[in-house]
Amino acid sequence: MGTFDELIHAPTRLSLVSLLAATDWADFRFLRDSAGLSDSALSKQLTTLEEAGYVEIRKSFVGKRPRTSARLTPQGHEAFAGHVAALQEIVARAGLAVLPQP
Repeated sequence: MGTFDELIHAPTRLSLVSLLAATDWADFRFLRDSAGLSDSALSKQLTTLEEAGYVEIRKSFVGKRPRTSARLTPQGHEAFAGHVAALQEIVARAGLAVLPQP
């Protein structure tokens, strides 16, 4: 049985976590462009996920240019998997509820 996660469920964070679940490390620009967010909005969402222990953020330099990357932590992967399972259960129950009774 999955656990519905209010933090992950917010549409922007759900989009980010699903992007991060499909990769090891994701570049800030990739996340920003894929989620259609401004730099500041993405930074705020990543900080929220980092504070929850779901995301690890790495800052480095490539030459003289700063580079920020993020990845899901094991706790983040577990929370996302639990949230997806909870959503699947909700959908399954709804599907059973709308089927005609024999």
